[in-house]
Amino acid sequence: MCDLQHEVLNEEQNSWEPSMAVEARVSVLQMGSFTSATKVANEDAEDPDVCLPSQMTREALIERCRWEHSHLPPLIQRNFRRISPTQVQSSSNDYWTSALRCVPLSRVCSSLPGPNHIRVLQWNVLSQALGQENDNFVCCPGEALEWQTRRFQMLEEILHSNPDIICLQEVDHFGFLYKALSCVGYAGTFFPKPDSPCLYVPGNNGPDGCAIFFKSEKFQLMSIDTRILEVWRVQSNQVAILAWLTVRETGDQLLVCTTHLKARKGALLSTLRNEQGRDLLEFVAKQALLVEGETGKQPPVILCGDFNAEPSEPVYTTILSDKRLCLSSAYAQYPLDSEKGDMANGNCMQQLREPPYTTWKVRESEGEVCHTIDYVFHSQSSLLVESVLEFPSGEEIGPGRVPSLRYPSDHFSLVCDFHLLSTDAKRCTIKEKM
Repeated sequence: MCDLQHEVLNEEQNSWEPSMAVEARVSVLQMGSFTSATKVANEDAEDPDVCLPSQMTREALIERCRWEHSHLPPLIQRNFRRISPTQVQSSSNDYWTSALRCVPLSRVCSSLPGPNHIRVLQWNVLSQALGQENDNFVCCPGEALEWQTRRFQMLEEILHSNPDIICLQEVDHFGFLYKALSCVGYAGTFFPKPDSPCLYVPGNNGPDGCAIFFKSEKFQLMSIDTRILEVWRVQSNQVAILAWLTVRETGDQLLVCTTHLKARKGALLSTLRNEQGRDLLEFVAKQALLVEGETGKQPPVILCGDFNAEPSEPVYTTILSDKRLCLSSAYAQYPLDSEKGDMANGNCMQQLREPPYTTWKVRESEGEVCHTIDYVFHSQSSLLVESVLEFPSGEEIGPGRVPSLRYPSDHFSLVCDFHLLSTDAKRCTIKEKM
């Protein structure tokens, strides 16, 4: 035990008390689903009752979604809002100033035309097994948690925004999503958690994990890399997927990574999340360096997911302070009214910060929870934020919060429009920053 304690203290540069260091190491060695329940290793049934043609238009599939849940109230409506700089780019690559012009856009605003305009959707879709059997959403009607209720609502929420790239977490029905999204032109991949908590729920549909989809007409897939995130060189139960994409029309490169960090509150779990974040950054930076070696140019990076950490947690700062990737948070450029939490109108001079919430739920174990834990991080020098999808107000969400009959997850989707600057623009390489 003394050797174990010495190792942790060296790694953490004597920043921990000995007893806490030992506790942390033991916890890491046991990182999994933290349950003594019997494992039920089911596989994805892939929703055999759903029949879809091999090809159809996005509009036709949206109509099918609405027909499937026509007996339910419509989904919560949200608006895009364009965010544009008040002055041109400076020589120091400072693309944003403190004054932003906020222009309301329609909820059905289509993604902007052109190969260098990229719309990204980030969403924790809520695992079916956990949402229905474990999470105890006490204000949510039982019908709203049924998979037959949720699946086409989930699909409509994704399709309505018409994203070019889709990053999802808590996916335990990948077969359904792949079947539906492939018929409207998306390709996708899935990576499960090694010890998914879903596998301990009777009647589960297989493990949950992360998924990435992209429009195959717009992007060519160069490679897919996956990682089980490590904490002090020990594998945890959280994963990441990274896709190397090439814009077909221009040849520009793009790295897209999604993850879902460890949940639960407390100083120890916050520290573990920070270590997962460090490992994630190493993984992304290594892949970026490989791409740079092959292409001669540093690829722009989009890193998004459910980080289970508020902006005050160390992992948020760790990600934004990484000098190799130089990331910004897309929604931190989202001007907020300090009292209402709504987007301000006209010229917005407030401090830029994250939205007040990305999830708003009521659970038996912890009561009402309203906070920001989902993010879309991006290369600040090569990806400019053009617009974001606003979050609904508390009144629009309703007193029972989410999930509900009007929204299928306890997290809201984040949707961002980016302008991808040409890789011909001069940028420091990963090698120069190391």
